[in-house]
Amino acid sequence: MIRTTFAALALLVSAPLVAQSTTQDELDARYDRALAAGYKALFLCGAIANAERNGATRTPESVMEWELAGIQVPLDGIVGELPYRIVRGESGLVDWVEVDWAEDMPPRYAVNFNFVGCSLRPISDAPPAEWEHPNMDSLGAAPEVVSSPDERLAGFVPANGTHWGDGTRSTAMLVMREGVVIQESYQSGFGPSTPQRTWSVAKSLAATLVGHASLLSGQDATAVTALEAPARDLRRTITVDHLLRMASGRYSDTPGNRTDGLYFGGRSLDEDMYGWPSLYPPGTVFRYANNDTLLAVRAIRPLMKEAAVADFLFVRHFLAKVGMTNTMPETDWQKNYLLSSQVWSTARDLARLGQLYLDDGVLPSGERVLPEGWVQYVSSPSGPQPDGPLGYGAGFWLFNKTDGIPPDTFAMQGNRGQFVVIVPSRNIVIVRRGEDPVGSRFDILSFTRDVLAALD
Repeated sequence: MIRTTFAALALLVSAPLVAQSTTQDELDARYDRALAAGYKALFLCGAIANAERNGATRTPESVMEWELAGIQVPLDGIVGELPYRIVRGESGLVDWVEVDWAEDMPPRYAVNFNFVGCSLRPISDAPPAEWEHPNMDSLGAAPEVVSSPDERLAGFVPANGTHWGDGTRSTAMLVMREGVVIQESYQSGFGPSTPQRTWSVAKSLAATLVGHASLLSGQDATAVTALEAPARDLRRTITVDHLLRMASGRYSDTPGNRTDGLYFGGRSLDEDMYGWPSLYPPGTVFRYANNDTLLAVRAIRPLMKEAAVADFLFVRHFLAKVGMTNTMPETDWQKNYLLSSQVWSTARDLARLGQLYLDDGVLPSGERVLPEGWVQYVSSPSGPQPDGPLGYGAGFWLFNKTDGIPPDTFAMQGNRGQFVVIVPSRNIVIVRRGEDPVGSRFDILSFTRDVLAALD
């Protein structure tokens, strides 16, 4: 009887332990589903809500066809099967998007806020019980665009985008010369007011904001130290300059430091950014990393606050000045800007940012918004350089090694084929937007060379 009782108790005790036990593969597969659901919620929310804020329209079917197709493995095989709901308030605007991923867990939620676009909630979280419906927030009317089409660029259209990369998918192409748009064309379903995620083009916007903070504060923001650490810890010597040049010396777990947990898992900036150890002295090794840009923006927050009370107002004031009225920088759920990637913008707005650099940081009104010498700073290959055909400045890639392209050319570049190429000696800005599948790469060097040759 006693042995039977002990055996029964053992079964009762051990059964929950057996039920709770799981393999690493099972954990990883479950986490991938959570990431895929977050990816889907965030892109449906961002594409649709930000387009509607600009007066444009995106459908869920369009987002599935473009932003949610050809993405990274294994998420690509999961996103299509996950049920979603777009929740709108009484005003008709998107309040949030929710995506189911596990029967025993809440959906993943991407919530649309007024000033900061869509933010992804943590995996186990839900939206607020009471929701304040967002207003149609705007930075003002988009500036007038001066266009004078140049027939020599008639063939540079999205339909011909595969000429510069097998399997690539272009959504927009725009060329501006001396402030005049001489070529502009869009894939069906996209247009001048349709924003797309910039991915790492946002890093160049982040570097630009560092320059603007320097000008307004009267301090050199690039010299600001970024981390508090023990007195003998080399991380105390990491500056914003090191971070903008991808030369912090800190460890990153993947090339590019993908930060999936932050982008799609609902982790906050504070959880993701600070803990990486240093493996090299600052300024000695190039390692492209999202966390370096994120830390640079965090480091200049005191200068931002001096200029505009809060960093989100600082960013928005800058965008309004430049005329980037259809651009929405988004945040994590704690309202920290994710200026390494999560910005939605249009081809025209990105061309305006490129034109600002052609104009040496001076607006058409004559107001200077970037310090004198800032263009030279971001486009100079000071410090360690990447392998391959491109150099790197401070938040910008350099086309300084390529035949057929002026050596003063520099560029903003982002995942899935986002490019803004600035050619000072030709007074030209070239914008290409795309949703290129994983494994397909748009040849921006050949495209730039061909555009410039057509205009010779």
